[in-house]
Amino acid sequence: METAEIRRRWLDFFGRNGHAVVPSASLLLDDPNLLFVNAGMVPFKPYFLGQESAPFDRATSVQKCVRTQDIEEVGKTSRHGTFFQMNGNFSFGDYFKEGAISLAWELVTTPQERGGFGLEPDRIWPTVYQDDDEAFAIWHEHVGIPTERITRRGKADNYWHMGVPGPGGPCSEIFYDRGAEYGPDGGPAVDEDRFMEFWNLVFMQYELSAVRAKDDFDIHGELPRKNIDTGMGLERIASILQGVDNMYEIDEVYPVLERAADMTGKRYGERSGHSAGSSHPDDVRLRVVADHVRSSLMLIGDGVTPGNEGRGYVLRRMLRRSVRSMRLLGHEDPCLPELLPVSLERMERSYPELRTDWDRISQTAYAEEEAFRRTLSAGTTILDTAVSRTKESGGAVLSGDQAFALHDTYGFPIDLTLEMASEQGLEVDREGFARLMQEQRDRAKADARAKKTAHGDTSAYREVADGVGGPVEFTGYDEVVSEGRVAGLLVDGAAVPAVTAGQDVELVLDRTPFYAEGGGQLADGGLVRLAGGALVRVHDVQSPIGGLVVHRATVVEGEVATGESALAEVDIERRRSISRAHTATHMVHKAIREALGETATQAGSENSPGRFRFDFHASSALPASVLVDVEARVNALLLDDLSVRAEVMTQQEARDAGAMALFGEKYGEAVRVVSVGEWARELCGGTHAERTTQLGLVTLLGESSIGSGVRRVEALVGTDAFSFLARERAIVGQLTELVKGRPEELPERVGGLMSRLKEAERDLDRLRKEQLQAQAGSLTDSARDVAGVTFLGHDAGVADAGDLRSMALDLRGRLGDERPAVVAVTGVAKGRPVVVVATNAGARDRGVTAGELVRAAAKTLGGGGGGKDDIAQGGGQDASRTGEALSVVEWRVGELAG
Repeated sequence: METAEIRRRWLDFFGRNGHAVVPSASLLLDDPNLLFVNAGMVPFKPYFLGQESAPFDRATSVQKCVRTQDIEEVGKTSRHGTFFQMNGNFSFGDYFKEGAISLAWELVTTPQERGGFGLEPDRIWPTVYQDDDEAFAIWHEHVGIPTERITRRGKADNYWHMGVPGPGGPCSEIFYDRGAEYGPDGGPAVDEDRFMEFWNLVFMQYELSAVRAKDDFDIHGELPRKNIDTGMGLERIASILQGVDNMYEIDEVYPVLERAADMTGKRYGERSGHSAGSSHPDDVRLRVVADHVRSSLMLIGDGVTPGNEGRGYVLRRMLRRSVRSMRLLGHEDPCLPELLPVSLERMERSYPELRTDWDRISQTAYAEEEAFRRTLSAGTTILDTAVSRTKESGGAVLSGDQAFALHDTYGFPIDLTLEMASEQGLEVDREGFARLMQEQRDRAKADARAKKTAHGDTSAYREVADGVGGPVEFTGYDEVVSEGRVAGLLVDGAAVPAVTAGQDVELVLDRTPFYAEGGGQLADGGLVRLAGGALVRVHDVQSPIGGLVVHRATVVEGEVATGESALAEVDIERRRSISRAHTATHMVHKAIREALGETATQAGSENSPGRFRFDFHASSALPASVLVDVEARVNALLLDDLSVRAEVMTQQEARDAGAMALFGEKYGEAVRVVSVGEWARELCGGTHAERTTQLGLVTLLGESSIGSGVRRVEALVGTDAFSFLARERAIVGQLTELVKGRPEELPERVGGLMSRLKEAERDLDRLRKEQLQAQAGSLTDSARDVAGVTFLGHDAGVADAGDLRSMALDLRGRLGDERPAVVAVTGVAKGRPVVVVATNAGARDRGVTAGELVRAAAKTLGGGGGGKDDIAQGGGQDASRTGEALSVVEWRVGELAG
């Protein structure tokens, strides 16, 4: 049974049993605690935590997930993977243990010809929590499984919680006996290779407190509404139903592995010459390729682009590990154009949107591979240099610092460093590299903890939300002034009954016209007037949990108390200015897609008063001519006075109407679609102008790169655009007056001036060098003997650092090699003192090295320096002590030579 069919049967079965079929959320669900969605229940977490009321009593989904904690282990075993799919069915205060167990048993044992999975009942082994007699009895008495096939296990195996105070409870895991060829008999407690877990039923019935570890927590009491959260690994059940050993051999993964093996001439599964119990290195690399290509396809499909931090870094790492693994398997040419389409062909059966977005996905992946190939080329050169220096110094080990710098700064994989160093007869200080990597991870974890918003941090907001009695009503689409009631006040994260003048407060109203920051649009500002005469100035509006709008404000006058009537007034000029920018963003988005194609999708935006920035996917810079065309297209449409309207419809209706959706955004079944005439149409919850003429003018300031495959356009709208153009016109007027020409002649006139300036600079540089060389001819006469070494010191005054270095080498050459010689030259470059020391072979034989001398001189100048034994350079802060630095070098020469 193909994986796509397993998925279809799952959703069909639970849909027929009264569950709301919920589409998979994006992998980029907005959760401050998660980089990616990593479990099937994550989109339902607000319901389990009581932050929001579930819109259904029971639901089912097949959720896309990515886990990256053990990315280095991927491929080493047949179990580790990054992307996976989790089948889940959920009950929110509806059915409980008996219902969950009965549904699970029915689905897995119903014959395939009747729509089930057709597993043999006698090969199913459930486990239950050691004290859960209720679940044990249901499995035995209701389902009919013999007691010897029901295993009781402890908290470490059969108790589930979120790792923080909140809901939790015992669970029942379902295992399948794969047969004697996989291991000894005796059930899951004996061998979990033979007995494979494929489904976990979690019975959320308790409220936990003081959670200290997986198996160490306190139970506060029973939950008022008991919930069910189950998870069946789609890849796990697929491996069982397809009769293969592991996830890498199922129909959605193996074709990529097989294609990679064909490209590299390898045979997957070979074990000759390798120790039992571990995987052959080629098998490991083939699994890495198969896993990471599929994961990259799904991440790019959900809007992730390669970058140097966060989600982008994870994607970049996966793509580069794939390319690196293919290289280690012997394939030097680009590989993703061969592998990614294979993964697409398998995954589009469940996710047809991948085919729709294929141009964007493939361009992003292929551009990253090409960039990494360039990195490998540059890294190889740097590594060769490091290896040569190590050998020259007589070393046999490449330092951990050098290996880490290659990895961290240049993206050069440690595996390649190890391989290439070994080819040249060197080892690598792996312990030093590992120590530096661990220090980096510790810093990253500390930073993540500092930024993390714990679940407990929202408890005060949840209390206020409960007091509101439902979602705060947003009236801002239709009005900018509305009456409401003070539903809650928070100061420093704690609820308070009242606040007075001068205090900063988080104010919650039961209904508000203020727009909370979201979807790239900045928040409204304005005033709230209270019935008792108090006045509050709102400077920010946020939605920390679903359905709650929090006004961050300062009490200007009087006292504000909960329950008091209020009149909320939005700053209309700010609102209009932001709304114009938001509408302009939609129009620029559409115009760029017209110019570059459908792959130029939005990657982010910020709509501010009178200006906006818009990020979009593109493999190269936007030509200036295209930027001009986009601006002209948008401004021409402004004059057409198109209406801007918003409609609420179903997601399917929005797709049928051609509306664009943003990656990573969470949309409900009912969505708001904003249309600019019949030209541009997007899913959007923001505020907008009513007609395009209200925008006045849109001026694009330019575009730039903000990451691999992502460009940014910045623009001004309305009066801000007019003011900018007025300033530009004034500057052009001043320039034309200076160059005595017409505006259209400015580029040519200014270009000519720049050329003449550069020519003059070259002439000055040539004259300066000639002057220094002339000085060098007479300086050798001033050399003197210091302990048997010829020493020549010279202060060149104001000079370029490169010229000082050239002068030192020239003087050393003039002194010759007949006797030991040292040259020291000082000068002031760009206001800072510089010292250069050069030694010949005779001086070095006497123990006089340039690096030692420079360090002594630079210390006198208040700085530092270093270099090789024959030539070294340093600098400092105190330009008045260059002469003293020369004296220190002379003294140190005598000390070393003597």
